[in-house]
Amino acid sequence: MAGPGWPRRASRGPRALLAAALLYAALGAAVRAEQQIPLSVVKLWASAFGGEIKSIAAKYSGSQLLQKKYKEYEKDVAIEEIDGLQLVKKLAKNMEEMFHKKSEAVRRLVEAAEEAHLKHEFDADLQYEYFNAVLINERDKDGNFLELGKEFILAPNDHFNNLPVNISLSDVQVPTNMYNKDPAIVNGVYWSESLNKVFVDNFDRDPSLIWQYFGSAKGFFRQYPGIKWEPDENGVIAFDCRNRKWYIQAATSPKDVVILVDVSGSMKGLRLTIAKQTVSSILDTLGDDDFFNIIAYNEELHYVEPCLNGTLVQADRTNKEHFREHLDKLFAKGIGMLDIALNEAFNILSDFNHTGQGSICSQAIMLITDGAVDTYDTIFAKYNWPERKVRIFTYLIGREAAFADNLKWMACANKGFFTQISTLADVQENVMEYLHVLSRPKVIDQEHDVVWTEAYIDSTLPQAQKLADDQGLVLMTTVAMPVFSKQNETRSKGILLGVVGTDVPVKELLKTIPKYKLGIHGYAFAITNNGYILTHPELRPLYEEGKKRRKPNYSSVDLSEVEWEDRDDVLRNAMVNRKTGKFSMEVKKTVDKGKRVLVMTNDYYYTDIKGTPFSLGVALSRGHGKYFFRGNVTIEEGLHDLEHPDVSLADEWSYCNTDLHPEHRHLSQLEAIKLYLKGKEPLLQCDKELIQEVLFDAVVSAPIEAYWTSLALNKSENSDKGVEVAFLGTRTGLSRINLFVGAEQLTNQDFLKAGDKENIFNADHFPLWYRRAAEQIPGSFVYSIPFSTGTVNKSNVVTASTSIQLLDERKSPVVAAVGIQMKLEFFQRKFWTASRQCASLDGKCSISCDDETVNCYLIDNNGFILVSEDYTQTGDFFGEIEGAVMHKLLTMGSFKRITLYDYQAMCRANKESSDAARGLLDPYNAFLAAVKWIMTELVLFLVEFNLCSWWHSDLTAKAQKLKQTLEPCDTEYPAFVSERTIKETSGNIACEDCSKSFVIQQIPSSNLFMVVVDSSCLCESVAPITMAPIEISQHNESLKCERLKAQKIRRRPESCHGFHPEENARECGGAPSLQAKMVLILSPLLLLLFLR
Repeated sequence: MAGPGWPRRASRGPRALLAAALLYAALGAAVRAEQQIPLSVVKLWASAFGGEIKSIAAKYSGSQLLQKKYKEYEKDVAIEEIDGLQLVKKLAKNMEEMFHKKSEAVRRLVEAAEEAHLKHEFDADLQYEYFNAVLINERDKDGNFLELGKEFILAPNDHFNNLPVNISLSDVQVPTNMYNKDPAIVNGVYWSESLNKVFVDNFDRDPSLIWQYFGSAKGFFRQYPGIKWEPDENGVIAFDCRNRKWYIQAATSPKDVVILVDVSGSMKGLRLTIAKQTVSSILDTLGDDDFFNIIAYNEELHYVEPCLNGTLVQADRTNKEHFREHLDKLFAKGIGMLDIALNEAFNILSDFNHTGQGSICSQAIMLITDGAVDTYDTIFAKYNWPERKVRIFTYLIGREAAFADNLKWMACANKGFFTQISTLADVQENVMEYLHVLSRPKVIDQEHDVVWTEAYIDSTLPQAQKLADDQGLVLMTTVAMPVFSKQNETRSKGILLGVVGTDVPVKELLKTIPKYKLGIHGYAFAITNNGYILTHPELRPLYEEGKKRRKPNYSSVDLSEVEWEDRDDVLRNAMVNRKTGKFSMEVKKTVDKGKRVLVMTNDYYYTDIKGTPFSLGVALSRGHGKYFFRGNVTIEEGLHDLEHPDVSLADEWSYCNTDLHPEHRHLSQLEAIKLYLKGKEPLLQCDKELIQEVLFDAVVSAPIEAYWTSLALNKSENSDKGVEVAFLGTRTGLSRINLFVGAEQLTNQDFLKAGDKENIFNADHFPLWYRRAAEQIPGSFVYSIPFSTGTVNKSNVVTASTSIQLLDERKSPVVAAVGIQMKLEFFQRKFWTASRQCASLDGKCSISCDDETVNCYLIDNNGFILVSEDYTQTGDFFGEIEGAVMHKLLTMGSFKRITLYDYQAMCRANKESSDAARGLLDPYNAFLAAVKWIMTELVLFLVEFNLCSWWHSDLTAKAQKLKQTLEPCDTEYPAFVSERTIKETSGNIACEDCSKSFVIQQIPSSNLFMVVVDSSCLCESVAPITMAPIEISQHNESLKCERLKAQKIRRRPESCHGFHPEENARECGGAPSLQAKMVLILSPLLLLLFLR
């Protein structure tokens, strides 16, 4: 068999013969190297280890006993195929009823608030001692209660996570920058006291309610139950209810906004800083149903994001943060040509409106400048009159009043509002004014639209901050409604009194979902009208770095980012459009901290949740996931077998509703079921169907307890205590656990505990060992090493589990899973013992894992190492250790690479950091900025710019430095799965100067493979294969631009109140402040005092 590298016979001379001899010798050595790893020997090792470890796993788990017990009931059970469409409709109806109860509670608050205000007459001299949430229970140094700080009884309440609250009364929070005794606040607090009765009544009617509140347009926040608020380390409470999404969404209709920022030369220094802060505050008031763009102007137009020239973009968090970053790049120079900017703004709003993509409701131009030399009435006449559908809001920056009249005229002539902002401390309060103007049409129409927010984590309120320390932050949605003045003399003014709301934790939605009917891999999910996730098991709102923190864009994760296999958004768009239907696709679901993948086909069923902007979906996996069975035993039998102390139920599943009555809230689900079945608690509402199946599983699985006990009592068994835990879980969330060693001797103390979320039944999913066992061939075990959350994974236990099926066919539901956890050292010892066996009669083995010429590994079906001669490699990916062999296995088809995507990833990035302009979140810094500005103005105006720059730089122009932060990003990463049909294979890898041979052999009845590799050939020229994620680059400007422009299908809110013919547009902002003139009058005196 001649080839190009072989010498020709005709030209053999002495040198040729020598070369040929050397070549043949080398080839002979290579052949011998291949023969060093005989397939038959490796097969023997694999068979010996497989038989031994399966025997141990089956024996201690009791899998064969449990399978037999379920078989005995085979003829008495009824198997049903789940009707996914009927299921999702029923779940949507349940959620609709739950949401309706919450919205009715809010409606009662609205009616009570409007009635109380109607009866109240404003009294500027009103003195009223109310419960101030910050001052309650505070005493002075003499032991007397502070003013507004009377005694307020607080007691821990388990419904409110054991926080100290007062369930009889609400209390009132007033932002730090507002005066507690301002007449407007005192009057508002006084008439809103009538809400206390309704708060309590609502809670009595629906004990599942949590926080209820009224956010006043005047700035105060009334909250029930009453709770103590604690200032931050600076003594500040920055919370302002009017800046919350639920308030803004309820108060106004969706809007398209163009923000014009003057960057002419006169805006240098603090004025530009105030202007940027004003823009940032306006962005804070925009939500997912709004659209915007920002244009800076001098003698030319400068789009803050040039990519979005001539269009608007959705005001989601990602886009708003993107624009904020670009605001820092603005600098002032040149002459301001406002006419060009106004023309551009009107054209954008008109063109975008015609595309049908925006809000198709309110439109506004926000003008931020230090002056206007004209009223530009010709422009308004051309674009906006007589309808005046685009409102003009003008913000005069600085204290000069020379151009105030022009700016006020522009606002008043276009149904807008004028305001003057002299300092950073003025920004937020003045920006909020535009919301009250936009709310007028809704108030005049008296339309109490119910609004629901997207899912969010509120870490601002004191209860959320306290919860964060113990249990992690709570994901919730808020239902809110506006409160209007009904006094006749204010009708045309359209006065908004505030917004009432209540929070609904997302976990409340999950309680309405019967997880047992969704199968092992099935799940329910819900999205908003914008396609954003309300709840989905793949939503990861937090990331860990020391402690759990919110991802910046967690509330705007699109369905297409978790169901990414649907490249054409068929499922997403159907749900956004509130359709009812079915969709199917192959999916790749990651488990075990994203390191493993399960490939399956899902059937999706979806419908809308009436009365809300949400749509609900249910995913059922094909095969066993589409079937459900009903068993039948007597209550007496079931109750008897539920009494065992080692029986537990999934506490996050809703067997019985323990939230409805306070006396039931302390009950576990298991305790509630027992009381319900014994008839001792007639008020308990329970899922009869689920409980019947729990009883069946309890009876069938009961004999395993005696079996485990007999093993534990037999001293000759498990003498080295290698097997530590046996466990069982059923389709109904029932679990049994048996310890073969003392609890204090467990190697893994966290396994199956409440904090071990992946390995217990919870609201989102079945345990990991259950899910993985269900995808194994029936009768075989799946083995794995738990992955730690840290960067280094060095586990010291091995988990083995297997599924129990009712029938011997694919249509059979998986009824249970059982397993064991054993010491890794015990497991590895069994492997090394098996690998020393050989078939030769003389007992001399041709090869052994002890030989230095070979490396032996035990890997699982995802390529992770369970056993290696180098113990430190345990848990590592095989491709990182033996890259050449893994490359070959992929080429040969023994393993396949699956590309996965993570659109919720966090990547490290270097960013410039500075302590630039801080707004009202730190009022003291804002006040300091204001003082420095005034002091600068008092000194010679001829050097105003230089001095202002000096003062201003001291406050904000800190040295720029690179800071490494975690930023949201998209990543791509691989997962690997073995090919089930390939049981064994061997191969050779041609390296630079040697040939590397290997053998891979499947371990029978398992997900494991033994790999024996020639260690004499390093093959370093082949790079290792890593599972490290790679960031999907957004640095390509065109790609980044396309992504910004991409507008996914969304469904705009059905309600719109853009304008009203009866609206009183004369309420358009106050006269220029006299304070500036007063400062000028007093400045010589102040200067004299200053110089002295």
